[in-house]
Amino acid sequence: MEQTKFLLDESQLPRRWYNIVADMPNPPQSPLHPGTGEPIGPDDLAPLFPMALILQEVSEEAEIAIPDEILDIYSLWRPTPLYRAHRLEQAAGTKSRIFYKYEGVSPPGSHKPNTAVAQAYYNKKEGRTRLSTETGAGQWGSALAFACKLIGLECKVYMVRISYEQKPFRRSMIQLWGAEVVPSPSNDTESGRAILEEFPDTPGSLGMAISEAVEDAAQRDDTSYSLGSVLNHVLLHQTVIGQEAIAQMELAGAFPDVVIGCVGGGSNFAGLAFPFIREKIAGREIDVLACEPAACPTLTRGLFAYDFGDTSKLTPLVAMHTLGHDFVPAPIHAGGLRYHGVAPLISQLVQDGLIRAEAYVQSEVFAAAMLFANSEGIIPAPESSHAIHGALKAAREADEAGEQRTILFNLSGHGHFDMTAYDNYFAGKLEDVALDEEEMQRALRAIEGLPTPA
Repeated sequence: MEQTKFLLDESQLPRRWYNIVADMPNPPQSPLHPGTGEPIGPDDLAPLFPMALILQEVSEEAEIAIPDEILDIYSLWRPTPLYRAHRLEQAAGTKSRIFYKYEGVSPPGSHKPNTAVAQAYYNKKEGRTRLSTETGAGQWGSALAFACKLIGLECKVYMVRISYEQKPFRRSMIQLWGAEVVPSPSNDTESGRAILEEFPDTPGSLGMAISEAVEDAAQRDDTSYSLGSVLNHVLLHQTVIGQEAIAQMELAGAFPDVVIGCVGGGSNFAGLAFPFIREKIAGREIDVLACEPAACPTLTRGLFAYDFGDTSKLTPLVAMHTLGHDFVPAPIHAGGLRYHGVAPLISQLVQDGLIRAEAYVQSEVFAAAMLFANSEGIIPAPESSHAIHGALKAAREADEAGEQRTILFNLSGHGHFDMTAYDNYFAGKLEDVALDEEEMQRALRAIEGLPTPA
């Protein structure tokens, strides 16, 4: 029998996060102050973030040590397993080898605690007692609630309204770990009230929820803002995934020709891909693929431009692929991928040709999820299912070319709280939502006049 699971001992847990900025051929462009348009400094971010995270955000060091207190909590679920997907390969009839790194073994069921624990730790260390955040599908909100409970902080979660309604058990998880959760846009903030007044029936968006969470944090001295994706320090914390995967692929006696992850803001993709992109920059041949929803195709259809991270224009301007800060994506079930922008680091690496991107419709993504669940046994989250579809597509293309490739993807979470989406799929109610071209063009016109990346 060929081996299926490749496991590392707790003693092999990475001791440092990897910072890809040190190796990028072109560094990301400086964020700009939303009021002045000038490059921001640490003092501009101090009302929202603790200084330790600000320094990580701007660091150019290749590695940053992980504090022992964080490693102690990581050891509850890390290192996570790497699987060879023998049964998926057989079901797909491919000659290629498919591996997946499974992040769904964490207590909240996703990769998100890798940064949630770190952010809660640094905030507690610098005297903050409360965190505010947004969440799309609820994976990030539940992860931060979990981290705050373990570390001893209060937590307020603004959950995108459509996901608040679609995913009630994620909402329950957030409450179980002691956090307060409200549907966004809400009446709890000035920005939320303004949006509701203009668009009372809006399904919400991550951009709206970010506006609310940022406003919440900015108005309270005891509160920091916490983000689950996009920012440099968030992607940094996730690189334990890829570092472990490199060691586990060595155990398997293999190295991936293709590395794949789903992308919304970009945290789970970066967590797996960045340590492999370091190898690619050094000369190793690796195809790195980012998979996104066709209804919110930020990398494949968005502009590379300076834009706000939120709808109400409270955040710094960052150079990234964007569909426009007030673009409202269709309410597809992959709520964690419904974001108008992508991490600046990923956007720059796409510009430099080190990452390529593809966009998929819901029906093909759920078909891939079903094949995976029926062969490997794990019910994947709709977000992760984009990576599964990307892996199967890469395997099929290899077969058609008469090649055998080694394919690695990140299964960033389970779908146990996404069964409404599967019910809709079974009932034939899951529609392929096309990109609203008119809405995208309107939102992109709204960013005309903003600074242009160099």
